[in-house]
Amino acid sequence: MKFSVYQISRQGGRERNEDRMGYAYTREAGLFVLADGMGGHPEGAMAAQLALQTFSAYFQKAANPTVGEVPEFLSSALMAAHHQIIRYAAENGMLDTPRTTLVASVMERGHMHWIHCGDSRLYVVRDGEVVTRTRDHSYMEQQAHLGRSTEHINRNILFTCLGSPAKPVYDISGPLQLHEGDRVLLCSDGLWGTVKDQEIATELSRAPLEQAVPELVEMALKRGGPRCDNVTVVAMEWETPEEFQSTRVSTDDIQDGVFSSTIQSGVPDPTVEDMDDAAIERSIAEINEAIRRTAERKT
Repeated sequence: MKFSVYQISRQGGRERNEDRMGYAYTREAGLFVLADGMGGHPEGAMAAQLALQTFSAYFQKAANPTVGEVPEFLSSALMAAHHQIIRYAAENGMLDTPRTTLVASVMERGHMHWIHCGDSRLYVVRDGEVVTRTRDHSYMEQQAHLGRSTEHINRNILFTCLGSPAKPVYDISGPLQLHEGDRVLLCSDGLWGTVKDQEIATELSRAPLEQAVPELVEMALKRGGPRCDNVTVVAMEWETPEEFQSTRVSTDDIQDGVFSSTIQSGVPDPTVEDMDDAAIERSIAEINEAIRRTAERKT
C-alpha cells in the first residue's frame, strides 16, 4: 500500500483552534479522521480530541492488518466517540456537553469507505473533478438538496453532531474503488465555506499535496478575512508517484501487528465497546442530575 499524505491546521480569526485531525495505518489499512469542535458549547477541542482518540484506539484494535467489516467499524467507532464525549461531560459535572463534527475514512484493499456527522467534509477528486463529496447535516444543505431557496439560512446551523444529548445522525458511504492518482481531502468548514467545490478540485490537482494543500488553505484564509474560521485539512493521494518522497508512505515493509498513528494517544474507557442506547441515556441522565444539583445550590 502506497500513498502520500499531508495535514495542516491554521487558526483563522477565532479565539482558539478547536479543529483536530490525524491518520493511522497498518500494513494493509489506513484511517483518516478530522473533527471540528463546535463553538457555542464548552470544550470543543476536547470533544474533537476524544473523537480522534476513540477512532485511533478502535482502529488499532480492529486492523490486524485489515479492518474487515469497515462499515460496522466506522459506525461503532463513531458511536463510541459520541459516548466518550457524553461520559466526559457527566464525569465533570458539565451543564452543557462538548460537541464536535466528524468525518473519517478507511482505505484497504484498494477501496475506501467513509462516515460523517455534521458539516466537516470529505472530497474525492479524480482528474481535476469532484467524484463525490459528503452532504452536510445542516439545514442549508437539506433545503438545497430539496431544491428550495437557501438565501436566508445560516449555513452553520446543524441538525446533528457528536456530543449532543440526541443520538447522532450519520451517513456511511462506499466502497469506492480507488484509482492511481485519486486525491481524498477531509476538511473543516473553514475551507469549503469560502472555496467552491470545483476550485478545491482544481487547486488540489495542480501540484503535489505538500504544495497544493497549503495553497488551498491560504486561499480560504485570505477570502475569509479577519473573521475567517479555522481551516484544517488532511489529504491523501492514492498510489502516489515515486518522486513525491516528502509526503509518501509505503507500508510494504510493515509487519503484521505494527500500528502507526499521528493521533495523540489516549486510552478510551475499556467499557465503551459495551455501549448501547441505554448506556448513553444513563450518561445523559447523569448530566441532567448535575444540572439539577447546580440549580439547587443556587437557590
